[in-house]
Amino acid sequence: MFKLTLLSIALLLFSQLALVSTEEPEIKEEERVLVLEDGNFDHAVSNNEFILVEFYAPWCGHCKQLAPEYAKAAQKLFDEGSPVKLGKVDATVEKKLAEKFKIGGFPTLKFFRNGNPTDYKGGRQANDIVNWVTKKSGPPAINLENVEAAKAFVDKDDVVIVGFFKNAEDAEAKAFLNVAAAFDDLPIGISYDEAVKKEYEMENGVSMFRKFDDGRVNYDGDLTVEDDLTSFINSNRLPLVIEFTQASASKIFSGPIKNHLLLFLEKSSETFDDLVAKFKGAASSFKGQVLFVYLDVVEGENKRVLEFFGVSDKDAPTVRYISLEQDMAKFKQDFDDINTENVKDFVERVRDGKVKQHLKTENIPADWDSKAVKVLVGENFNDVARNADKAVLVEFYAPWCGHCKNLEPIWNELGEKYAERSDIVIAKIDSTANEIENVSIRGFPTIKFFPKGSDEIIDFKGERTLDGFSKFLDENVGVAADKKDEL
Repeated sequence: MFKLTLLSIALLLFSQLALVSTEEPEIKEEERVLVLEDGNFDHAVSNNEFILVEFYAPWCGHCKQLAPEYAKAAQKLFDEGSPVKLGKVDATVEKKLAEKFKIGGFPTLKFFRNGNPTDYKGGRQANDIVNWVTKKSGPPAINLENVEAAKAFVDKDDVVIVGFFKNAEDAEAKAFLNVAAAFDDLPIGISYDEAVKKEYEMENGVSMFRKFDDGRVNYDGDLTVEDDLTSFINSNRLPLVIEFTQASASKIFSGPIKNHLLLFLEKSSETFDDLVAKFKGAASSFKGQVLFVYLDVVEGENKRVLEFFGVSDKDAPTVRYISLEQDMAKFKQDFDDINTENVKDFVERVRDGKVKQHLKTENIPADWDSKAVKVLVGENFNDVARNADKAVLVEFYAPWCGHCKNLEPIWNELGEKYAERSDIVIAKIDSTANEIENVSIRGFPTIKFFPKGSDEIIDFKGERTLDGFSKFLDENVGVAADKKDEL
């Protein structure tokens, strides 16, 4: 009897341990967003086929801006009965998770499908998030089975696309679905229903329904030519003139149109409506080729954009053209009156290569060469960095960059070390205020080497320490252009 009692107790303890080991970890919710941490992350990902996870930092301004839109998206997905969940991770606390997924900035969003992560590439507004995850978790186009469903779909967003076809086996329908699969951020529907086609007066065709400009536009090309259909969508999905805001930034800069014309002005100005109307009058001539954007110079969040273009609120109204594909080449307004004809002429001349690229520059400081590290600006850069008798190592920095500030004492020490070498120059240039032709800067600080006797520009990729820079210079000063590949 005693042995049986011990066995019973052992079995009871075993069963309790089994219950504890299979107990699901707690996952809290905040505004329909799952609060994830190291202890529940794997469970959340493995038990949800689709989950979008935001890695954030509490102090991050962009994260704070995203938070209400993210919560709104989570609520909308819940209301629609979507299988997609939204989660968030405080990466400053859950450092193991941040390291595991190589989080380098905030916010970073990753979409998990059956546990496999991919980078989120949609916008930062609630509708953008919902559209992106809906597309990623479902078919390329929603099947609109009746008129009621079609009307609800058409009304759901500022821009929606609907294809109308006889049946799913049509070559035209298949081509449409191939194109639809490439657009993660647009709601796209398809219908084979006769009543739906009658309601929208379509047989086989594609329509874009917009809540701006002229509203609905119909595709009039060959439905089997996917490139043409893609071009139609890209050319019509944005207004002829769009305002630059934090919400529209991703649509503007991540979109397929890489040439932009920006009008800097004050929205509160009495001439605002007239200027935008004249600006818009030129936009239709470059539809699908150049995106026309206006920007309020008084809005504080636009300060970085003004700095990038070298524009102040006192310059407004003024126009700038930028080509994102040509290393962010910028072109400054060279006419007096902002009207439709002048704007059209300016854009045409830029596109024809008849306008010289505008490069920002500061005035040369009186004491630019008084210290071991020489101070360069646009005006004196070529004279110093491209001096055939000198080997020049240049730091391209931004005043607000934390990594640049950390590098500064090392850079000054490097300057002192080579101060007596007449053939070596250590220099720095503020890249937010000065631009150099044919020198592309993608991040800060960037270090570039200009060897003497050569037109080559060599990116420094070694250790950013005094020893690292010294070793590079000692090995490479005097290296000829034909030995560049050996560096």
